Amino acid sequence: MSRLLLIRHGQSEWNALRRWQGQADPPLSELGRQQATAAASRLEPVDVVASSTLQRSRTSAEIIAEAMGCDPPIPVPELIERDVRDFSGLTRVQIEERYPGFLEDGRRPPGWEHDDALLARVLAGLNRLAGLVGDRTAVVVTHGGVIYSLEAHLGCEPGRITNMSGRWVAVANGQLIAGERVHPLEGVDIQIPASDLL
Repeated sequence: MSRLLLIRHGQSEWNALRRWQGQADPPLSELGRQQATAAASRLEPVDVVASSTLQRSRTSAEIIAEAMGCDPPIPVPELIERDVRDFSGLTRVQIEERYPGFLEDGRRPPGWEHDDALLARVLAGLNRLAGLVGDRTAVVVTHGGVIYSLEAHLGCEPGRITNMSGRWVAVANGQLIAGERVHPLEGVDIQIPASDLL
């Protein structure tokens, strides 16, 4: 059985500007680097570090791997963020200007990656990663939308996922079992942005 801690990346430059990201690839902000460093010192030891291939996750994972004395992160492209299409790069105010009422009504632009497609690739990526991890533990740095999708699939109580927080899951014979939520920066004296960005 593999034990995987899926955590959201540190603050990106677009998180700081409150821009929706999706599959855009902005780098970590300086605060995001500080968050990853602080989280690494508060996580339980793991055997493996993995990440989405988007740089905000990859850089967070590299910081964690180095701090924990692990090999470089395993890239898992299936764990990139949801494709938000025309919302990418926009703030909520800009989305409301261009797509009046969409956010309030839960509507999305053409080409938005729907939940079933997102979940299918996430599950495929996690099962592939579990095959590499085996009976060990891993920190997997990914994205808020990925974790929300997985939690909904597993019937978890919904709740806000801040930068560097996440959830443990166990993978055994292709089955996923939800574990506890983790907030490694709780009580740490650095800012934790509470954005609504994906």
